Amino acid sequence: MIYIGVTGWGDHDTLYRKGIVAKDKLQEYSAHFPTVEVDTSFYAIQPERNIEKWVCDTPSGFRFVVKAYQGMTGHQRGDIPFATKEEMFKAFILSLDPCIKSGKLAMVLFQFPPWFDCTKENVAYLRYCRERMAGIPIALEFRNQSWFYPQYKNRTLQFMEEEGWIHSICDEPQAGLGSIPTVLHATNKEKTLVRLHGRNVGAWMQPNGKNWREVRYLYRYNEMELLEWKKYILKLQESTKDIYILFNNNSGGDAAENAKQLIEKMQIEYTGLAARQLDLF
Repeated sequence: MIYIGVTGWGDHDTLYRKGIVAKDKLQEYSAHFPTVEVDTSFYAIQPERNIEKWVCDTPSGFRFVVKAYQGMTGHQRGDIPFATKEEMFKAFILSLDPCIKSGKLAMVLFQFPPWFDCTKENVAYLRYCRERMAGIPIALEFRNQSWFYPQYKNRTLQFMEEEGWIHSICDEPQAGLGSIPTVLHATNKEKTLVRLHGRNVGAWMQPNGKNWREVRYLYRYNEMELLEWKKYILKLQESTKDIYILFNNNSGGDAAENAKQLIEKMQIEYTGLAARQLDLF
């Protein structure tokens, strides 16, 4: 099955009726898409009650891609509020319990930062993550090009296959060491993740300022680019059962519209979505 959605559900105003409150947005979001990426879990390990509510607010066939906590991927440069890494991983896994028990967890996404390069130490850490997350589907996304240098590319993909990592395939600007190419290779026969970040080359490598995120993901995919991805997705279907496609280009509110355009181009008609709410006024 092909699951198409976007990252987060709070900022996609074109999906929602006027006056909707934040706590009701996910339920309404799930009337449009069958999957979503949970970003709040990156900034803080979520209380179980939050995930319990998200599970209750979505249909039985809905699936969550949950982003790993920043301390687990080395983004957090300050103090981590856990005594040990083991404690941190344990707390994160415990928070997932409602999602796992409901069958709605598609995978946990480990997105590593640009400074996480291809070294023996980092390969060892990936093995550690895999061990700690035993039994849970996990996806791997790099932000350092060295993993796909010609001398490492095949070994990187082989490593992901052997260790049980789902490949998070990216569409992003090609702007130096801090960006990776689109590598159309499924490392897991059951699941593959595709994340479309836009192609705003000029903003991708800018120093992180106050509004860096808004600038970096300001992009709208055109029809030719979406048709290109339709071709890629059909090709990926030959080697993986389920494909999760998430649009992350929402700085200008384009992600939801691009996602709907791709659904139309793929000629997908989802069943089992939540009921649409009507905005009569």
